[in-house]
Amino acid sequence: MAFDLPGRHGVQSGEVPPKLDLRSFIRDVPDFPQPGVLFRDITPLLGSAEALRQAVDWYCEVADAMRPQAVVGIESRGFLFGTPVATRLGLPFVPVRKPGKLPAQRMTVEYALEYGENQLDIHADALRPGQTAVIIDDLIATGGTAAGAAKLVEFIGGRVAGCVFLIELAGLRGRERLDYPVETLIRYE
Repeated sequence: MAFDLPGRHGVQSGEVPPKLDLRSFIRDVPDFPQPGVLFRDITPLLGSAEALRQAVDWYCEVADAMRPQAVVGIESRGFLFGTPVATRLGLPFVPVRKPGKLPAQRMTVEYALEYGENQLDIHADALRPGQTAVIIDDLIATGGTAAGAAKLVEFIGGRVAGCVFLIELAGLRGRERLDYPVETLIRYE
């Protein structure tokens, strides 16, 4: 369901705006967060209401097809997309957080990044046993973060329906680390 405002951004109520090339809203930032890393910045996409709407629409369509019972968003950019997906699909949202951010009993997993190591936490009671979840983040690189989130879902008794990412850095072969359906919209070799 869309909330059209007549006349906003040149689109009249009831009109379907033309599809945008979302790749054109991704900015390359060399040597961030460290030398040799090419960071794919989604800030320009977030700065365009229409590009953001189109991205969220895509996430909703793909996630809904996986028939999840919950949406898991990985801190922090997974929250930006996961929350509206959960809201639109009428599902609970489960945050997977960096260390020290969750106040109640939690499960923890350590994982490898493309440029270091980190840890993720999930509340121990975030999912019911057998509840299926779709994992959402903005980008998949080596797959370490997503694999860590999937382990957490399974540690607390949930099942992973699939993983959905706006961007895939295919050359880092992250999807190969995941034993679940993986969907991406923008692929960089």
